[in-house]
Amino acid sequence: MSELTPDEIRRRRLARLAAPAGENKDAQGSPAAAKGQGEGQSKAATPSGSATAVAASTPKASVSSLPIKESQDGACQDVEMVTGSQSQRSVVEMDTDIEKSSQSQVDVDSGIENMEVEEADVRPDKRKRDVSFGTEATEEQVKNAVCRVFLATWEEESEECLCIPDLAQAALSTSDGNYSALINQMVMEVCLRILNSASNPLLCIKAPPAVSSTSPRGASFMAEAAPKREFAEKFQPPPSKELDLISYLLDCYERISTEERTAPKRSSIPPMSDALAEARNQCVTSTALVLRGAFSQNRSSCTSELVPFLLSHNLPRVFLPELVQKLWQDRQAFTEVFAPILHSLHRQIGVLALDSEEYREPLCALVELCEIKSDPRNCRPICTLMTQQSNFFPEALSQAAGMEMEKLSLLGPFLSLSVFAEDNTRVVEKFFSGHQMTSDNLKIVNQSLQHSMEYVRQECYKVIHSLLVHTDTRELTMNFITELLTRNNKRSQIQVDERVVAGDGFMLNVMSVLEMLSFKILLDKIDPFYPFHPKARVCVTSESRFSCTSQQAESWLDKIQKEGSPPWGEINFSSECFYLTLHCHHLAIIPIMRKYQRRIRAIRDLQRMIDEMEGNHPQWKSQVQRLQKGKLCADAGVLDQTMMCRVLKFYTQVAQFLLRAADPKNKGSVLPLPTEVPMQFSALPEFYLEDITDFLLFVLPYMPDVLADPGTGSIIQLLIVMMCSQNYMRNPYLLAKMVEVIFVMQPMVQPKAIKINQALLMHELALGYLTPSLMQFYVDVESTGASSEFYDKFTIRYHLAIIFKSMWAIPKHQTHFIQEADNGKQFTRFVNMLINDMTFLLDESLDSLKRIHEVQDLMDNQAQWNAVPRDQQQQKQRQLSMDERQCRSYLTLATETVEMFHYLTDKIKKPFLAESLVDRLAAMLDFNLQQLCGRKCKDLKVKNPGKYGWEPKKLLNTLTDIYLHLDCDLFLTAIAADERSYSKELFDDAITRVIKARIKTDSEIAHFRRLQERVEELVKQKAEAEEDYGEIPEEFKDPLMDTLMNDPVKLPGGTVMDRAIISRHLLNSQTDPFNRQPLTEDELVADKDLKRKIETWKKSKAGKR
Repeated sequence: MSELTPDEIRRRRLARLAAPAGENKDAQGSPAAAKGQGEGQSKAATPSGSATAVAASTPKASVSSLPIKESQDGACQDVEMVTGSQSQRSVVEMDTDIEKSSQSQVDVDSGIENMEVEEADVRPDKRKRDVSFGTEATEEQVKNAVCRVFLATWEEESEECLCIPDLAQAALSTSDGNYSALINQMVMEVCLRILNSASNPLLCIKAPPAVSSTSPRGASFMAEAAPKREFAEKFQPPPSKELDLISYLLDCYERISTEERTAPKRSSIPPMSDALAEARNQCVTSTALVLRGAFSQNRSSCTSELVPFLLSHNLPRVFLPELVQKLWQDRQAFTEVFAPILHSLHRQIGVLALDSEEYREPLCALVELCEIKSDPRNCRPICTLMTQQSNFFPEALSQAAGMEMEKLSLLGPFLSLSVFAEDNTRVVEKFFSGHQMTSDNLKIVNQSLQHSMEYVRQECYKVIHSLLVHTDTRELTMNFITELLTRNNKRSQIQVDERVVAGDGFMLNVMSVLEMLSFKILLDKIDPFYPFHPKARVCVTSESRFSCTSQQAESWLDKIQKEGSPPWGEINFSSECFYLTLHCHHLAIIPIMRKYQRRIRAIRDLQRMIDEMEGNHPQWKSQVQRLQKGKLCADAGVLDQTMMCRVLKFYTQVAQFLLRAADPKNKGSVLPLPTEVPMQFSALPEFYLEDITDFLLFVLPYMPDVLADPGTGSIIQLLIVMMCSQNYMRNPYLLAKMVEVIFVMQPMVQPKAIKINQALLMHELALGYLTPSLMQFYVDVESTGASSEFYDKFTIRYHLAIIFKSMWAIPKHQTHFIQEADNGKQFTRFVNMLINDMTFLLDESLDSLKRIHEVQDLMDNQAQWNAVPRDQQQQKQRQLSMDERQCRSYLTLATETVEMFHYLTDKIKKPFLAESLVDRLAAMLDFNLQQLCGRKCKDLKVKNPGKYGWEPKKLLNTLTDIYLHLDCDLFLTAIAADERSYSKELFDDAITRVIKARIKTDSEIAHFRRLQERVEELVKQKAEAEEDYGEIPEEFKDPLMDTLMNDPVKLPGGTVMDRAIISRHLLNSQTDPFNRQPLTEDELVADKDLKRKIETWKKSKAGKR
């Protein structure tokens, strides 16, 4: 039936020769086009069994008259090209004369996509076949193709097919072109034979050599289909009949595609296209029956025979989408087939880690499933099924609710892939088990692990994104994310029991997914009032606010709700996603960075302790090694450039959002901000800003290159605006953190941050407002309200001193310093704090040096040291270590304070000579000069002074410079009045040491001599003018200092004090010294009557003498 007579062959050749040359050329078509049209399937299309045939023309039809059937939407869709193996290509090229002659006009269906249709679609009436044309398949050709696909025949025994005689009756019923009954019975018969045979009968089939397609069977391709499907070693399934059935059906499905590629023209039109479509449909339907347990008695609801194929990439292309499309109409059948697949993937990923590449397969499989779409609403069936599973959102079973979300939820194991040693020790054992690894090896290992983690996060993002874009599953997915963060809320605490919360790797993965979702969000769509919405997914009630208390925030919310028109808008996805991402950072990256820094300190402290004790105890060494291995894993997990750049990008968004919230009108582009703080900013949690500072404080020392991103401009602007708007924050330690960020940016601290430091200090807003704001904070930090405020202020002021040094080198900032000095009171308080700090720090530093000197001398004298009891020796050694640390710390702070004094007094004089300051300043300088040059200066000599930062020559040079900078009558009078420390011999000794050390020029030494001479003259004048007033009446005495008042003033509480004494007190603390009530100098009232009485009394005393 398939053989052509000589007359028919001759007639068709004549028809081809009669066609115009152009048309004949087009008719041939390119191989690629033939392949694409022959396959007729797209990656995410509906099953090819629903393919629409392209109506063929008659041999005499012109190009314009060719009927082309379009897809349902009227558009021709893209065709997914399938490139087979070399053998497949050779088969395609073996077109017979029959197929070649059929291309008589134009290849009308090349490039036309098979349209997506529902299975219930009714096909148009079949046209009458013109067998003489040669493109349409004959009945025998269709039957042969079906036999080749299903490896079955009803004729004689064959090595390439199973002989099933019962098919003969069904084969006779195909005269009307309907092959459904034949195909259905053929599939069932082969499946039953596989089930009822002791061994798989298909294994006995032998592929024959390829023959010409003019033979009854056509070109054979069994050489391709015969090899057994290979499975990945980790996912090797146990042998079973169900496995054999699925393998057979999948092979049949692939053979259908091969059949279409072998004869693309013949397979694209009825009756061959109808038969192949029905064959494809039967493969999918029968596979579904196998997976539902129709061929097995004890089917498990938690496992699926399809999973090994899925994980080993053994499924034919578009088979999975077609299976989903086929079953989605029957929800029970769909659940029975795909729910076990989801649970199997959940179990598979749960036992895998990053020590191998096998984790990729379950993750990739889940992504593939989630991205499958189904008509008519373009929904995602697998996503819907996922949210219907009981473990998608598991209920809390214990106090470890946070950990349960990671371990028990459906998505938990996928999101918990991690490099941290605490999450999975297999990464440590695989990559960091060696005792010594070079830096290059570590770098390669870290990059490999970081690339793996990035792949995991990108794939997890695809899963979550699929769940969110599908409207039926969006709300449930948002509920899952919200609950996940809520149950892990304790992670933000300083001390947390890690056994009850999710792991670090899990939280970082969730954070990265949320970041990717947030990047496309426009700031205009983020509602600044969302955190206060009654239905908000984030809870801020227990958080510290920027500039209001929780009670004030609640009162504000009650008020606006009672007004009937709350300011928040309708909840939208953009606001929900942004705030959830922001809170996730607070629970993920911030605690992890703190933990990383604690780990480094623990390793350093333990190593120092071992070195000091000179111990070789194996337990200590093991502990250090364990910590170091954990750190290596943490390096890969935390010091991840890609992840940190993503965090920076998100915090840039947060910075822009905070600027808008603080200044809705100008968005932080203009200073100063409005005096009244907007409540929508005031009531926000302060960790929105604090987390940004913590992030910067981490990346600046560890990963400064991350900040090279040009997007840091918004963060810089936020730092400047908040630093210059200190009334917008009530927590001084939040301001201190921003100061610390600017401090770490300084070149002397982090040379790699020079560009971002320059961008900050040269910013337009910084040039205009930063200097006075930092000076204000230098003064205000005297009192923070914390129990540790006395010691905290020295660290904060040290940071400010380093910043001031950089700013002083910039002319614009230096001008602002000078302008502030001219303004008066603010700078006077600033100078007062400088004097206080310099006094304390130098005293403590020099006292520490004396104690170090004493112990070192004792230890150098072996006889005396050996005479000291052993326990006292240990005590002195511990005290020595403590003194060394304290000395190093205090000297560092003192040196910067002295240097600031030095460059400020060089340009600024007046504030340092204020009546309330000059006496204390002179006394402080004289005392420290006495320590350096007096009789006891030898007590400051220690071994290795550079270890503590002790440079006595440099300090002496700086102190004498300050004397020269302030040289004026007022200052010299104050020196002369210092009876405690000043003496002519002191200045003579200082001059001698300066000359000996060669630290000053001759002109500077001569200047200092002249200063000394003038002071001596003032001392003599003072001695001559001194008077003894004898007993002073109590009403004339200052109640604090018990000295005679010269300018009495009355305080609001009624107490009378000397103006100079109360003014000096107010420089340190603006409170009434007797009742601690707020007090300013403007509230002091001069007591003129008392002043006249004092003057009269003084004159009477002088007259009596």
